[in-house]
Amino acid sequence: MIDRRRVITALAAGAALPLTARSVFAQAAMSRMTAYGFSFQGLKGGNIRLADFAGKPVLVVNTASLCGYTPQYAGLQELWTQFRERGLMIIGVPSNDFGAQEPGGASDIAHTAEQTYHVSFPITVKTNVKGPNAHPFYKWAAAERPADLPNWNFHKYLVGRDGHIAEAFSSRVEPTDTRVVTAVARALTA
Repeated sequence: MIDRRRVITALAAGAALPLTARSVFAQAAMSRMTAYGFSFQGLKGGNIRLADFAGKPVLVVNTASLCGYTPQYAGLQELWTQFRERGLMIIGVPSNDFGAQEPGGASDIAHTAEQTYHVSFPITVKTNVKGPNAHPFYKWAAAERPADLPNWNFHKYLVGRDGHIAEAFSSRVEPTDTRVVTAVARALTA
């Protein structure tokens, strides 16, 4: 979740500004936050708090069970196996936003991720990643990297140790692609 006190204080301070200045002020307040201020509801209950991974790189990937890119789950698991002992966290965020390719419920999502692709990294409940109902993390990411918005399933945001987005990779870039592996290795040594 967002640190509400910090956001409320920042927004209250901007309330006296003209409407256009308020919008800019709110955007600036949002961009100063880090990814570690957010959490997701876990697929099997509980919260996945990014604050629990503060100081570690986190790869956040919007996923879908019926997508042509769904086999990337295997590559994500390979990346997780390779780097988790060094501190990398991977979080899968199932979303039905692109092509309605995540139509099922929690058991369907778990079956695809865990049974078909043997994923062991955390998976969230089905979540909106675009539009006005997007999860706060994705709204923040849009403010951080407006040119790198998810256009389809399996878009990847690599959050650096500082809590800001270090890299973004489109759906077409496999998790085991040299660019991703190099960025993760660099984030782990930063």
